[in-house]
Amino acid sequence: MASDSMDREIILADFQACTGIDNIAEAITLLELNNWDLVAAINGVMPQENGILQSEASQANIYGPHSQAATAEAAVAPPATSSSSSSPPSSSSAFCPVLPSRHIVERQPRMLNFRVEYRQRTVEVVVEEGSAVGEIKHILETELQVPISKMQLKGWKSGDVSDITVLRSLHLPKNNSLYVLTPDIAPTASTSQNSVLQESLNQNFLLVISHREAQRDYNLNFPGSRTIQEVKRNVSDLTNIPVRHQQWEGWPAAASDDSMTLAASGISYPCHHLSVCRRSSPANNQEPTEECADVHMVSDSEGDDFEDASEFGVDESEMFGMGSSTGCRKAALMPENSENESDALLHFTAEFSTRYGECNPVFFIGTLEAASQEAFYGKARDRKLLAIYLHNDESVLSNVFCSQMMCADSIVAYLSQNFITWAWDVTKEANKARLLTICTRHFGSVVAQTIRTYKTDQFPLLLTVMGKRTSNEVLNVIQGNTTVDELMMRLMGAMEIFSAQQQEDIKDEDEREAREMVKREQDEAYQLSLEADRKKREAQEREQAEQLRLQQIQKEADDEKEAIRLSLEHALPPEPAEEGGEPISKLRIRTPSGEFLVRRFLGSTKLQVLFDFVASKGYPWDDFKLLTTFPRRNITQLDPASSLLEAKLFPQETLFLEAKE
Repeated sequence: MASDSMDREIILADFQACTGIDNIAEAITLLELNNWDLVAAINGVMPQENGILQSEASQANIYGPHSQAATAEAAVAPPATSSSSSSPPSSSSAFCPVLPSRHIVERQPRMLNFRVEYRQRTVEVVVEEGSAVGEIKHILETELQVPISKMQLKGWKSGDVSDITVLRSLHLPKNNSLYVLTPDIAPTASTSQNSVLQESLNQNFLLVISHREAQRDYNLNFPGSRTIQEVKRNVSDLTNIPVRHQQWEGWPAAASDDSMTLAASGISYPCHHLSVCRRSSPANNQEPTEECADVHMVSDSEGDDFEDASEFGVDESEMFGMGSSTGCRKAALMPENSENESDALLHFTAEFSTRYGECNPVFFIGTLEAASQEAFYGKARDRKLLAIYLHNDESVLSNVFCSQMMCADSIVAYLSQNFITWAWDVTKEANKARLLTICTRHFGSVVAQTIRTYKTDQFPLLLTVMGKRTSNEVLNVIQGNTTVDELMMRLMGAMEIFSAQQQEDIKDEDEREAREMVKREQDEAYQLSLEADRKKREAQEREQAEQLRLQQIQKEADDEKEAIRLSLEHALPPEPAEEGGEPISKLRIRTPSGEFLVRRFLGSTKLQVLFDFVASKGYPWDDFKLLTTFPRRNITQLDPASSLLEAKLFPQETLFLEAKE
């Protein structure tokens, strides 16, 4: 892990040296978009002069000058888009790759906003940073109905630029103000005065602003395109007087609209004197501690620091060292003694957005315990770090830290992706005491004592907390006197430690889940085996019951047959003696088992008596046939009422039994 960190530091240093990007957070973001591939990241942000990627420069010559000229033409080709939509990458890219098989690392394009003024019209233009200046002119040609050949686009900080200049090379802020001059188009009487105004938009005005309450003067330089509202917001940051409480003297009568530019306000050039103080009101007299709304820091570049103090003629001590003597108390981010933490945080989030804009961290709404549960106790792959932001309005660093650090795009994105962010306002002593109690309960007395030792001027604080198996660990306590780059590096350092711990947790969790899976499979197999045994046992029991039922039926049938046999046997007439007065018939009957039944009958005995005798021996005539040997006759088909003599079974006969089919 240490070797990987060292390699990334070397790659970061090489990338900054090659591209000239001083912002560490921006450089890290670009490298992460390209998976820390140094060459791909450099090629993605540094187009060559001929519009061909650096890695393709050696191959571009095989296509000759004609191909290079075609590439240059493609770089400045006008797009077919309106001012309300951004151009696709194919038409606004700063370079045109020659080899289609070359893999180009794509990243989200940065959009630039231009407010272009022409005489009495204002046009809003939004283009990609990779577009050329000529693309803006094509959009303006459609909107203003002014030919490009007669159009001069002014207001660039670097001076006049050509149509093929790529906007990225100018290092422009997100919001820009330009104006159009058309010397070849004669202005009408109604626009002649406006033409003079257009030329003054690029002039710099020196505003000497006297803060009467502090008895101090500020010398501030502003371009003519800056609005009165922006000037008032900057003065609010210096004097800590909210815009709505500012009372001005010295503005011309024409400057009635704060959205008006300095060039159009009628102030003196090159220097104009103004004075400002806090507006007095009955409410202020009755409640000198009334909470005031916060202000927004205004910057020319998205995510950049506030404009250099040298540009305004003041140093940092003048800008940030005056809050203790001249500032008023800001509107509390959190009400005092709020019973419900969720309601307090809802108020905190709403007030924070009102002060510093909608681009701010996504604060967790709920208790610190709920935030800890969300961050630490899910699946290992879903866990995050916990960032605890502690705000104190009494600190002179709070306003700058929130507007410039916490609301920077890179910080907001990084916190949203990797952290659960929970916030608390410790301006009120009751809220601070409640926070210390909460921290003692969740992190122990050491963390609470650490927070207690920080002085007011060291706030705001940003604590990064990592959850562990047995306890929670505070990785960093970041104070308010930091920069965006340092803050990003501290957050990334905490994330690196967390990532190492997270990988171990993921490994342990996977092993535990694998063991639980094996156990579940074994349990399922055991349950299936028990179920199979149960079904087998039930089948055997059913089979045994069926056998018992059949045996019972068979037994009943046998008992019935035995009863019939016994009754027939008892009903048989006695066997006559061999010597008697009547004729005697002696019959021998062979059973299916080969045994012989021998009995004497009177010649006058009916065949039914013979059938009953055979049945009494277990061979009912319903199931068996009684046959003679020769000639073969079926005696059972004869009339049972006929006698043996009539059936010609006299004086003796041999018969055999055969089962009926």
